[in-house]
Parts: sequence; structure tokens; C-alpha cells
Amino acid sequence: MSRPPLPPFTEETAILKVRAAENAWNTRDPARVALAYTPDSRWRNRTEFPVGRAEIEAFLARKWSREREYRLVKELWAFGGNRIAVRFAYEYRDESGQWFRAYGNENWQFAADGLMAVRFASINEHPIAESERKFRWPLGPRPDDHPGLGDLGL
Repeated sequence: MSRPPLPPFTEETAILKVRAAENAWNTRDPARVALAYTPDSRWRNRTEFPVGRAEIEAFLARKWSREREYRLVKELWAFGGNRIAVRFAYEYRDESGQWFRAYGNENWQFAADGLMAVRFASINEHPIAESERKFRWPLGPRPDDHPGLGDLGL
């Protein structure tokens, strides 16, 4: 199985790869998202270090059970060869109704078949008021005409 676009990346194909990842994560479907990673993919995500699709899928299921109404925007930061760096922001609410915005950076490394082999994420978040939310599209992929991070001042 391959997952185009394939490395080495151009600016155009790196942007396509980033948007495809954003769209997949906005489905909040752990099984679907896990298929974008190699069977032995290694992650660093805050204090968790999942290895392999099964652990990634379990991690994502836990994440999205806690992070309700999750909406994510990713933006290409840099690319070269088989690596892409992105910055991102996402919003969600917890079970009590408190909204949060998380910001972060990810470093990705891809196998030749376009599956992600390594993902290192650095993330911080803070509570926001419901009125401060910037990501208000219906759940699912971000509409093409919705502003990106730079346009929103994030």
C-alpha cells in the first residue's frame, strides 16, 4: 500500500500531504488515521510514545474520547527530501464544557511508500472561552475557504 504524494517532496506535494493529514485527523476516526503510518511507526506525543499502528489507533481513540468537538488546522512550515515540518492549532472542549486551544509543531519522516514512519509532536494548550473559538465549521474536514493559521493570526 502506498500513500501519495510520495517523497521526495516539493512544496506543492508537501502542502498536499499536510492537508491530507489535517483532513484525516478531522474525521476523528482512529482506524482510518492509523493507516497513514507505517506498521512500526514511532511517535512522541507529549508524554506518550506509541509505536506501531495498534498503539497509535488506541492513543487516538483515547484522545478523541476526551477531546470533544475537535477541529484541527495544520500548516506547512518546512520540507526536504522525505521530511516535513508543520505547525498546527486545534480546539476542543472537555466533558465539563471547557474549551481549549492547543498549539504545536510536528516533525514527520516518511517511508518511500508515503506512509509516515516517525512523528514527533510538541504541544501546549490553554483554556479559552467559547466566544474565543476560531474553528467553527461543522465537524469533519475544514472547508477549503476557511482561513488558515496565518490568516487567523495563530
